[in-house]
Amino acid sequence: MISSGLFVLPGIAFGVCGPAVILAYALASILVIPSMLSKAELATAMPKAGGSYFFIERSLGPLAGTLAGLSNWLSIALKSAFALLGIGAFAPLVYPGLTSLQVKLIAIVFCLIFTFLNLQSIKSVAGTQIVLVLSLIGILVLYIANGIGKTNVEHFADFMPNGFGPVLATTGLVFVSFGGLTKIASIAEEVKNPGRNIPLGMFMAFLVVSALYVSVVFVTVGLVEPDKLAGSLTPMSLGASVSMGRFGSVSLAIAAILAFVTTANSGIASASRSPMAMSRDGLLPEFFQKLSPKRRIPYLSVAITAGFMVLIIGFLSIENLVKTASTMMLILFALVNVAVIVMRESKVQGYRPVFRSPFYPWAQIAAIGLYGFLIIKMGILPIVITALFSLVATGWYASYYRVCAKRQSALIHLVERLTSRELVDGSLENELRMIIHERDEIVEDRFDHLIKECEIIDIDRAVTDEEMFSLVAEALTPRLGLDQAQLKGLFLKREKESSTVVGHGIAIPHIIVDGDHRFTMALVRCRQGIKFSGETQHVHTAFVLVGTRDERNYHLRALMAISQIAQERGFEQKWLAATSVEDMRNVLLLSGRRRAEK
Repeated sequence: MISSGLFVLPGIAFGVCGPAVILAYALASILVIPSMLSKAELATAMPKAGGSYFFIERSLGPLAGTLAGLSNWLSIALKSAFALLGIGAFAPLVYPGLTSLQVKLIAIVFCLIFTFLNLQSIKSVAGTQIVLVLSLIGILVLYIANGIGKTNVEHFADFMPNGFGPVLATTGLVFVSFGGLTKIASIAEEVKNPGRNIPLGMFMAFLVVSALYVSVVFVTVGLVEPDKLAGSLTPMSLGASVSMGRFGSVSLAIAAILAFVTTANSGIASASRSPMAMSRDGLLPEFFQKLSPKRRIPYLSVAITAGFMVLIIGFLSIENLVKTASTMMLILFALVNVAVIVMRESKVQGYRPVFRSPFYPWAQIAAIGLYGFLIIKMGILPIVITALFSLVATGWYASYYRVCAKRQSALIHLVERLTSRELVDGSLENELRMIIHERDEIVEDRFDHLIKECEIIDIDRAVTDEEMFSLVAEALTPRLGLDQAQLKGLFLKREKESSTVVGHGIAIPHIIVDGDHRFTMALVRCRQGIKFSGETQHVHTAFVLVGTRDERNYHLRALMAISQIAQERGFEQKWLAATSVEDMRNVLLLSGRRRAEK
């Protein structure tokens, strides 16, 4: 996060709105909160490589995913390349006399160094980041502490010289400064305990960096004469030279260089995961997803991303580039907020985030509207560039798209829910279920496989227990090879001996049949209720078990598993709300019951 948005942009932004640049940074920090909350929710529900691309593709479909994936990759790569090029603005302060060619060579060398680190492992990237970022924060704190008492209050006298409109435009411009806040989601697949560490990392980064941004910009405006600050590419070094002389100027130049290289370091890591995720889904060539055998790093995606950054280092126009990157980021964040709304309202059973965004859906709706307003305020050029990019991305999607037709987005689930049409095929629920099992390190046991293979009967009218047993016997006869009437008779006989209704609208009919090593199950749902003889309450859920005598021990294990599922908070509500057979199956497969050890 701490990069060109802090070390370069304040001077450019000051030239647009004057001292109110402080307010612009504060507003940008507030406006990023809904997207941070939404991204944290999505990342804890779907901790997979690709970040925004993966969330948007799974919620809004492959076309939106293509736009999100390519724009996410481009915006991060541009920002990272800009950070490396930013060394050019500060390196001469440390080593006077450097030529422009030497500056670009330095930027390219840093790019290659961090490409090498990214090809080693995420652990090596993180270790390097810790050292660099702690050094950077230390210098910034020193700058604030030393300069706060030397600020000139007269510099704030004409706080908003051009009115509030330019402040809003500047807010959109500096929004790119917060782009790194949610990029950890791009490598969520490689994060340990993502349900805890991703939201915690985002929130801590937000609090620390927002405080640093506003404080540093405030001190800089108070230290540097307005005519020198406006348009300067080294605003903080100017401020440090006022408060600490040559030592301060060099120290802040070193801090800026640290900021630029840390941004490039993490930028290569996060940007390279978008092409990998898109390749997995068939939206980019397969070579983007190739992993190194030992370290499991997408080495070709990393190398291509770094190569792209090297190529554009010499072709960056700072202000237009930043506006375009900010515009793409605003669009991405808007789509992320839409994704949360679609995922929640689709009622997909497999969508189970560890962290849930507060103030839903009002925070998301407000963010979408405000981001659109900021994009308009930034001017026509970024919009035109982004529109052209969107057309290119759409053309790529139309010409290359070969994603498996079986996977559907959450948007299809939402449409089905609103129209009552059978559109869903269960592919998304199954994928989300596998993600949750991987996230929570769940190892499937025999009962999970029993659920996957069992018959599920959904009855749309009120019935008696005898009618229900007729339907169950009809469904299980082909599996068991028994006479249908005989099987129904065994169920009715067992029910006359003692009721299998266990309370809370649940019954567990179970019988023993002849043979060896046979155990199967049928699930029955009846929203209108099943009337069991002698029972006053209606049954909405029946777990029907059929096994041979040698499976008696497993019979007890199955009863224990059913008991845990039935007692889980919200089970009945989820079970009755499920919209399809696969949805019902996933309610059981996603339960938090204790799995039996193999």
